[in-house]
Amino acid sequence: MNKKSKYLLLYLKTGSGHLAPAKSIAKILEKNFGDEIEPILIDGFEKTNKIVKWIIEGGYRTLQSKAKWFYETLYAVYKFNFIAQTNSRLISIFVKPYFREIFKTYKPRKIIIFHFFLIEPLYEVMSEIKITIPVITVVTDPYTAHPLWFLRKDQNFIIFSERLKNWCIHKGINKENIHLFSFILNDKFSKTLKADDVLKIKREMGFDNKKKVVLILGGGDGMPQGLKILKTLNKTIIDFELAIICGQNKTLFQKATQLKEKNIYNLKVFGYVDFIYELLTISDLVITKCGASTFMEILMCKKIPIIINYIWEQEKGNMEFLIEKRMGIYEPNIKKLPQLISGLFDDENIYSKYIENINNGNLKNGSEEVSLFIKEFH
Repeated sequence: MNKKSKYLLLYLKTGSGHLAPAKSIAKILEKNFGDEIEPILIDGFEKTNKIVKWIIEGGYRTLQSKAKWFYETLYAVYKFNFIAQTNSRLISIFVKPYFREIFKTYKPRKIIIFHFFLIEPLYEVMSEIKITIPVITVVTDPYTAHPLWFLRKDQNFIIFSERLKNWCIHKGINKENIHLFSFILNDKFSKTLKADDVLKIKREMGFDNKKKVVLILGGGDGMPQGLKILKTLNKTIIDFELAIICGQNKTLFQKATQLKEKNIYNLKVFGYVDFIYELLTISDLVITKCGASTFMEILMCKKIPIIINYIWEQEKGNMEFLIEKRMGIYEPNIKKLPQLISGLFDDENIYSKYIENINNGNLKNGSEEVSLFIKEFH
């Protein structure tokens, strides 16, 4: 029996935008090529200093929810090449020992990177131990990408938009190293459920089949200002079903539950769930932020996203894409949400136009094509 080739998929737990595509590719590789390939998901910080891990992963969550302006400032600072290089090398010091161990343990055939902080330590270790194997970097930001992705211009990149491709070429990256695909999503999002199946899911989850559903979705760490959104919507007459996914944000879950018990009887509160697809399928509008995986999942389910915030400049391109294509709405003023939602539900022509634009976008899941490319890449 031939020994399977080990493909390592490297990610970090800084939001779901890096882990989710890594999981999707691993699943497709296993399904389609499992007789010859063994995909292995590797948390790049698995054995990293706990303080460093907390600063990067915990700091990311804190800044996203409580000090977005500081995260955006850091993003701007990283545009200075010296600062970006210095920070990348500092992190590399703590990651490299684990990467040496990984090479010794797994003897990988290929490596796929899903987070920019793991690029420098990987290439340094490969140089030090004199190993040359195919490495592919998947840039998980589809339109405006973090500067740290591109410190090494000689990488092989998988990207998800013509806009980013043109930017890369302008920055001096060889077009032969740029590989353009549709965005990577869980294979669930490649299918559209029939109307009867949607009604069945609504009944099973306790939703009223005769009412519209507004979902508040903010990713694995919950929705920033989620409680404020609930309180704002509660000040008006709500003639639709309302649901919020709190993710790992236990405080939001607790306070949203208290609000439900007091006076928002048509509210359903969820913690961290593994049935996002089902909740999106039964929703009519989704109030959200503009993370890449989240907004693409919404569009693939043919739902209208209402974006209340985004991270400058990393998610700016996501927001601009939605507005330019008229597939979604950007409304940072939470006080205007009740009127906005009522307007969309009351005017079928306006609502249908957004759905038509989403359908005309011909969006598709790139997981199958990307997986095949990874297998054939040398």
